[in-house]
Amino acid sequence: MTTTATAAAAAVRDIPESHLDRALDLTYLAHHLAPAAETRAYHRALLARCTRVGAYEGDQLVGLVAAHPHTLSLPGGELPCAGLDFVSVAPTHRRRGLLTAMMAELWRRCAAAGQPLAGLWASESAIYGRYGFAPATEADRVEIDATVPLDLRIAPDPRPLRLIDPADAPALLDPLYEASRTRRAGRFRRDERWWRTSVLALDAPEDHPEGFGAPRVVVLGAPGETPGGYAVYRTRGFQEGSGAPGAVLVRELEADDAPAAAALWSYLTGIDLTTTVRAGARPADDPLLRLAADRDRVRITGTVPCLWLRLVDVPAALTARSWAAPVDLVLDLQDAELPANAGRLHLTADPDGATCAPTTATPDITLDARELAACYLGGTRLRDLVRDGLVTEHTPGAARRLDAALETEWLPFTGDDH
Repeated sequence: MTTTATAAAAAVRDIPESHLDRALDLTYLAHHLAPAAETRAYHRALLARCTRVGAYEGDQLVGLVAAHPHTLSLPGGELPCAGLDFVSVAPTHRRRGLLTAMMAELWRRCAAAGQPLAGLWASESAIYGRYGFAPATEADRVEIDATVPLDLRIAPDPRPLRLIDPADAPALLDPLYEASRTRRAGRFRRDERWWRTSVLALDAPEDHPEGFGAPRVVVLGAPGETPGGYAVYRTRGFQEGSGAPGAVLVRELEADDAPAAAALWSYLTGIDLTTTVRAGARPADDPLLRLAADRDRVRITGTVPCLWLRLVDVPAALTARSWAAPVDLVLDLQDAELPANAGRLHLTADPDGATCAPTTATPDITLDARELAACYLGGTRLRDLVRDGLVTEHTPGAARRLDAALETEWLPFTGDDH
């Protein structure tokens, strides 16, 4: 067990299972939550499966950082990723260096566990940028006028659509989801528990947001054949008290190709007694906007950062992903939180692989670890960061060459929130 003294005379150490309720009390205090008993039990089960780092003042738990063991898809592969959660500091102990001490301990544990990446959803973005995190994926919030079925510019896939029992969905849908992960970076590998709890809400506390019912699952394809796509969604009828219209809320939609996507969107916008379809997270390159014959009926109501990524082991991260074009550059990497990453790195990469090793050569680009994290999955262009003054280009054209090597056919996307 590692113990680290902080400026507040606290100690950073493991949180034992016997202190799980203390950890939840601290989380609810820091985040102003008062969940029902069923939700608390759900959170307790989640926390029990995490790596847990706590800051203690005597026997009092005053800080908490937890991490789920995840596997994240990359361009051309995947890597273990620590998914941070339950990050909390008691309001009486803020600005004492507790979070910094807990994060330092977490980085040590990531190294020991072979996790070159860490990710989170930021409640306060100003905090996590200081620790080397940056938004690596973005999502669009979409709203469709479904007063009449959506007219599309291509013919939908003609295969039949069928509703299936959500309890049967994990085994049927996971192969299609996994195929999507190989195409698009930023997605987490799921087990059956994740499907049942986080996607289908089968083993989670009953939650019907804004009057929406339980999740339903529609699949494209006849029984016995490999599905061409699926959608997980909820519906709501007209709300007489509030006047809210009937609506469809899309949790997830996956399709093999554009005709399959067209079939699913046609179905969702044609559900009786509903006039709006809302999707809280769609990829920025979703074909829906181009498929709609009447573009005015499909609105992007917001674009939000999703996965905040941190490269814990930069050489391991850079050599694990695929590269779209040859590149040979020296990066001068700044990393105040993880000095082992800092310094000059000679990156040589092409579609056959990559090497990344320390060097004393003159740098082509100087950048911080958070900017490298933003570009790592292919969702941010380095030359934009150069133009914004966040990255320094010493060799003309170096940023464009690195952008060409980092480019992906599909933009990264993260639809899950833990």
